[in-house]
Amino acid sequence: MTFEKLGLKCGIEVHQQLEGQKLFCHCLTQLREDLPHFKISRKLRASAGESGEIDIAAEQEQLRNRTFTYEGYHDTTCLVECDEQPPLAINKEALYTALQFSKIVQASISPVIQVMRKIVVDGSNTSGFQRTALVSRNGLIKTSGGDVRITNISLEEDSCKIVSGSTEGQTYRLDRLGIPLIEIGTAPDIKTPEQGKEAAQKIGLILRSLPGIKRGLGSIRQDVNVSIIGGSRIEIKGAQDLRSMPEIIQLEMKRQEELIKIRNELEHLKLVPFRIYDLTALLKECPSRIIKMALENKERIAAIRLNGLSGYLGRKLQPNYRLGTELAWRAKIKADIKGIFHSDELPNYGITKEDVDRISQELKCHNGDAFVLVAGSVQKTKLSLEAVYERALEIITGVPAEVRKVNPDGLTSYLRPIPGAARMYPETDIPLIIPDLQQIQLPELLEDKITRFQERLGLSKDLAAAVARSSWLYLFEDLVAKYPLQKPAFIAETLVSIPLEIKRNYGLNQELLTEENFELLFMYLDKNKIHKDIVLDVLIDMVKGTFNIDYYFTLGTEDIHKKLNEIVKKNKGAPFAALMGMAMKELAGKASGKFISEELKKIIDEKKDA
Repeated sequence: MTFEKLGLKCGIEVHQQLEGQKLFCHCLTQLREDLPHFKISRKLRASAGESGEIDIAAEQEQLRNRTFTYEGYHDTTCLVECDEQPPLAINKEALYTALQFSKIVQASISPVIQVMRKIVVDGSNTSGFQRTALVSRNGLIKTSGGDVRITNISLEEDSCKIVSGSTEGQTYRLDRLGIPLIEIGTAPDIKTPEQGKEAAQKIGLILRSLPGIKRGLGSIRQDVNVSIIGGSRIEIKGAQDLRSMPEIIQLEMKRQEELIKIRNELEHLKLVPFRIYDLTALLKECPSRIIKMALENKERIAAIRLNGLSGYLGRKLQPNYRLGTELAWRAKIKADIKGIFHSDELPNYGITKEDVDRISQELKCHNGDAFVLVAGSVQKTKLSLEAVYERALEIITGVPAEVRKVNPDGLTSYLRPIPGAARMYPETDIPLIIPDLQQIQLPELLEDKITRFQERLGLSKDLAAAVARSSWLYLFEDLVAKYPLQKPAFIAETLVSIPLEIKRNYGLNQELLTEENFELLFMYLDKNKIHKDIVLDVLIDMVKGTFNIDYYFTLGTEDIHKKLNEIVKKNKGAPFAALMGMAMKELAGKASGKFISEELKKIIDEKKDA
């Protein structure tokens, strides 16, 4: 695939959570896994934005008519999250962090910052909108493929965390709602998938240079905007793993390329008017399990004819992804149905060739016509077939602009239309903000830290990058300053490599290790109470909660000699390896293996000479 020939245009959006308190209240940004203290239920409705129009994405969500349940905690969620109290003043620390990032990328900071309401009625906000504030614009980062402009840097509140969902509604957790997010959007300056990954990494490194950001899984999220010549802007949500970003971009390019080919082949096609055919009676003897279950539940079997599309619905757009899947996902999202049948995949699923012939005859299908079949209530079959027809019309026009989400298999699926300016209106509960730019101090960037760790501390490039990007960065710098006799590379390995070994080789949860554990470890190392070669054993005991310094306290040289002499005396004629094994078992944690080996050789040599 030639990216230049296809005219790839790509931009990214990065969302980074911040530490401390939430954006518009004093609740801590603590994520919870314990049982919630209370639940509330809501239905959300779309309202008009500042332009007086209702946003298309919000309107689609309202049509689904779902009920949302919200779970909260008395001690870490408050009335602001429940939308029962006006927001408090904006979190100054979060604003300061956003201003720091803006200055690092040389963006133009707004002299007056206005908090806006972004209408979102998918249930992810109790209020039906997300508060967001544009902080700055027109920044820049440099990549190996050229400059990438940053168009907007915003500060906004994170959404609720989804717990479960069904066709009737969804359950959300309020602990994540209101956590401050910095949102960074780039211009479509990215010309290759690898440059997209590099740009995201560059932004991530700058963000991780800021002391106020959250670290750990889920604290940073990336969205990708992709288009090619003749295509449309597609916003892909949930590209969290940067390693998979190039593949996600390439697969979307492939999808658009195939859709454009189909459009060109069908440029003279005009679909017949939309009409639903009720096939409930016609298929009453159909052996398909899905059809039988629908009939038992007194549901309807309905279909529409799509003239001229036979053979196209089965057309592959991506690996294991066909044009018919596009129609199916549109129906799933808009009507909350499990799926559809289309003629290019039939006979199958218990639907026989005879059934297909009867359906084709009933729908008056001609050679080259396709049909789509769906089972469900009258309302759901109507909504789902309308959605299928809407998507079929778009086949003729090419690539519809839409928001898609990344699925577990790496492919993407339809989520909603791309929202527009109609979803925005001013937040009247929060006064205008005049940012103070005089006191902003910029931190050392991670890229500069990595270079410094290599040049001044002697770390390898990989080890320097690993410790700089880890959650132990500040502890590493503290330990290096506090214990100058310990080699920085050894400290870095202990912090980032040994915990991974504990997880990989011993199946233990390395996340149980705390700063206090490492502080204690290096204090004992500095005082020669434990040896470097038993650091793994010490950390394993700390994870298990069984660490006892009395067990590890180093014996005096005289006592070690006494133990070694006893081992040699009791095991006369034993080979050195066997004696060494017994000595290590007896003196585990009491002395280094190197010291034991050297002293044991001396004793054996002395006895030989005697």
